[in-house]
Amino acid sequence: MKITIIAGARPNFIKIAPIIKAIEKKQNEGANVSYRLVHTGQHYDQNLSDTFFKELNIPKPNRNLKVKSGSQAEQTGAIMVAFEKELQQNPCDLVLVVGDVNSTMACAIVAKKQNIKVAHVEAGIRSGDMTMPEEINRIVTDSITDYFFTTSTTASDNLVEYGAETTNIHFVGNVMIDTLYQNLDRIFEPLFWNKYQLETGNYIILTLHRPSNVDEEQSLIQLLKGIDKLAGDKKVIFPIHPRTKAILGETNLDLKNILFVEPQGYLNFMYLIKNSFAVITDSGGISEETTVLGIPCFTMRNNTERPETQIIGTNTLVGTSVENLKRDFEGFLKNGKKKAGIPDLWDGKASERIVDILLQK
Repeated sequence: MKITIIAGARPNFIKIAPIIKAIEKKQNEGANVSYRLVHTGQHYDQNLSDTFFKELNIPKPNRNLKVKSGSQAEQTGAIMVAFEKELQQNPCDLVLVVGDVNSTMACAIVAKKQNIKVAHVEAGIRSGDMTMPEEINRIVTDSITDYFFTTSTTASDNLVEYGAETTNIHFVGNVMIDTLYQNLDRIFEPLFWNKYQLETGNYIILTLHRPSNVDEEQSLIQLLKGIDKLAGDKKVIFPIHPRTKAILGETNLDLKNILFVEPQGYLNFMYLIKNSFAVITDSGGISEETTVLGIPCFTMRNNTERPETQIIGTNTLVGTSVENLKRDFEGFLKNGKKKAGIPDLWDGKASERIVDILLQK
């Protein structure tokens, strides 16, 4: 079996790392399987791309399509054109895509139009919010996928509701958690740890990247000022995305607690999450990692495609207003951590299950 694996953006790199390890393990056991790694170049900033390959021991991609940024249509179109040529030059039996970025959808479409099977890792998750580009990517990808690998029974149920064949839906667990478990003994403190006098439990992690939270300068400033105030005596570490940094420009925010730092590599970032007091984010993936690490997470969105992080895990969905965040955060300060657990099959073995199933196809 020849598999072409697609990676385009930071979350993809974290998800493909354990899948590659699982394939290589099978190769060492004598299985007739090979892979070709294609990096679309959707994330091309070194801190958002190259660092993850090095830290997670992901082999150098066989091909980098180098599409870089642009509008949704420009980026998707560029990926499709470049990947079509890649597949023509290097045919395969299966294209494996992960997550919900533009690269995921674009490469799935190209593969299917060349009559190549598609496997989607993290299939079936839904937010119900069609204003999110990722939601459209998920729906389109799943509509043409052959083999679905899900992180939860909820995701599997979503696929059944959409009409997917139940025999092609496989609840395998979460590859993001595979990577977390495989690297917990390798995480280490960032260079600024001592500079900012950080200690376990004396700081909050903040991440913001969604357009609804960061695209309008004045609302972003008001959001940051609100978070700065509710932090009390806790420092707030904010690894700021280059795009968000550009929106703020040279504005003097006069913040007491928020400390702006560069985007972090995986090992530094997981160290920061694991030792934090709490996390405030608009990311979906981070709520999965906080759930396993037992860290209170407050997600600044009106919906989530990962309901298990709320129902079972440590995540609280607070909407996009700083007033709601303040209410729920103060409730946490008063009542302590909510009772939480780890979802089924988030045990570090999802990638092995995926490869085992593919080799039976």
